Amino acid sequence: MARPAAPATPALGALRGYRAYARRWVFLLVLSLLSCSNATLWLSFAPVADTTARRFLLSTKQINWLSMVYLVVSIPSGVAAIWFLDSVGLRWATVLCAWLNFAGSVLRSVPCMLVKVQDPFAFLMSGQSLCALAQTLVIFSPAKLAALWFPEHQRATANMIGTMSNPLGILVANLLSPALVKKEEDISMMLGIYIIPAGLACLMATACLWESVPPTPPSAGAARSTSEKFLDGLKLLTRNKAYVTLAVGFGGGIGVFTSFSALLEQVLCVKGYSNEFAGLCGALFIVFGILGALVLGLYVDQTKRFTEALKIGLCLTSMACAAFAVVSQLQDQKLALAATCSLLGLFGFSVAPVAMELAVECSFPVGEGAAAGLVFVLGQAAGMLIVVLLTALPVRRAQPSVSTCHDGQDPLDWQVSVLLMAGLCTFFSCLLVLFFRTPYRRLQAEASGSPSVQEDVSPAATDRTPHPAAAPCGSSEPRTAPAGSVGAAPLQSSWLEPALLTLPPCS
Repeated sequence: MARPAAPATPALGALRGYRAYARRWVFLLVLSLLSCSNATLWLSFAPVADTTARRFLLSTKQINWLSMVYLVVSIPSGVAAIWFLDSVGLRWATVLCAWLNFAGSVLRSVPCMLVKVQDPFAFLMSGQSLCALAQTLVIFSPAKLAALWFPEHQRATANMIGTMSNPLGILVANLLSPALVKKEEDISMMLGIYIIPAGLACLMATACLWESVPPTPPSAGAARSTSEKFLDGLKLLTRNKAYVTLAVGFGGGIGVFTSFSALLEQVLCVKGYSNEFAGLCGALFIVFGILGALVLGLYVDQTKRFTEALKIGLCLTSMACAAFAVVSQLQDQKLALAATCSLLGLFGFSVAPVAMELAVECSFPVGEGAAAGLVFVLGQAAGMLIVVLLTALPVRRAQPSVSTCHDGQDPLDWQVSVLLMAGLCTFFSCLLVLFFRTPYRRLQAEASGSPSVQEDVSPAATDRTPHPAAAPCGSSEPRTAPAGSVGAAPLQSSWLEPALLTLPPCS
């Protein structure tokens, strides 16, 4: 059965009631630039921790807290950010986020701007804390932006672009900070350069974003987007078995990936790998993750097979994590390590936007900010707990080693920790594969209404055979939408083919 033809003219699209505005891409650009800038501010000090500590006469532990504060702040402020996003609106949440991010980037630079600063750490930590508050607003927003502004055939792609902007910023920080900072005096230049994208995102958010929702919704799901009261929405989420399973399973997966990123260099240096190689593995981890997310986002936009993509991706992620746990304990295996880190990013990062779409699908009509936000809050909390656990397990070995670690002490044995990390990854993956099953509630709601307007329609679209679902009242044609139709397939998250959807009867 052929897919239904999209409206060929704006007039016909107006009759069907849905419209996709070109300025949605501007909103997505602003949100992506803001997320990328925020991530660079998060980890800008980590690659040059020693030089930063000497420049401001701080300890390495204090420098590490400039990054850890993001995780600490995100847990209590995450709930408030969810309320703000769903209650006040996407536009004001983005504008507030942009100003917090810009103010934090400027405040971090005060110790370099003023000649005499008694306590530079106070300015650095205050600036990082403002940026951490901004993160909770921007990291929850892609799912809501995709739901409110994009038609159903572009939602997963838009969510992917917004979500993957954050790891892209992490990659930029890991590459740019070491390139900029060669000596202590270069810290001032680094801080000044990071202000530029933050200021640009702030300017664009303030000047270019006019409304939280478009005048005309792009899809039936956007038209039915809820304004559910905050506490009522949270109650619905806690009673939703499918959502709780997804939040615990994928939130735990976020925690595993956070611990992998934080501990990668410490695990590899014990076996004689240089910091430069560890940085290369981290870069491959992110680059392949972004590429994988791009391909998978386009695929699920066309097929709507969110659950199948998530489960297969998590199974492959567990295998890659187990391979890393084994290979990381071997010496002189650079090629194998680079390959396992690349595969771990390819499979693990790519399912993140799909999981965010599933969070909205299984919890509809709860607000998109709450559905996606609580998963990230759980992920940040899990990340802190897993990092603390994994760093408590290693023991020091006095035997001769090839360690390249710079702490001046006997090297640590990370074998138990990396095996536990692989075990946790497998556990969370099995939890989702075995127990996660849900109808696609938002797609079901859209299937009962009119399909959204597609902007770029070929003239030949008007010559296609009309879909049976569009048969006029009184005709003998069935009014059912098969699984292959836009916005309807598959509407059940099973490995079997979904059943046909019966459309509302004619009135």
